[in-house]
Amino acid sequence: MYGLSFSTSQISRITDKILVKVEEWKNRPLKACYPFVFLDATCFNVKSNGKIIKKAAYVIVGIDLEGQKDILSITIGEIESSKLWLKELDSLKFRGFQEIFIASVDGLPGFKDAINALYPETKV
Repeated sequence: MYGLSFSTSQISRITDKILVKVEEWKNRPLKACYPFVFLDATCFNVKSNGKIIKKAAYVIVGIDLEGQKDILSITIGEIESSKLWLKELDSLKFRGFQEIFIASVDGLPGFKDAINALYPETKV
């Protein structure tokens, strides 16, 4: 599209460098409080081993005390479930995120319970 071409080895080197930065970003410390948090997953089909399977991109966006948006997490996992959301929220807690005032979610069964298990004072 842009008239550029890359060899397989160039793509591998670029990918290796990017993956290190992605891991650093995914494990960075978070602020203790994001008063408002949006949690949602987008489901899509992926080709794996010659078969089409369903995956979900779990996205968590927080608004901090200064009103700034911050993407807290993006994780690719199995089809959306409250059990996987609980795991994602637990990883945020491990990174220092301790308090949510309001969480905006869809109607996934068990989602509210998953949030309240780790953040019991949160209004969902």
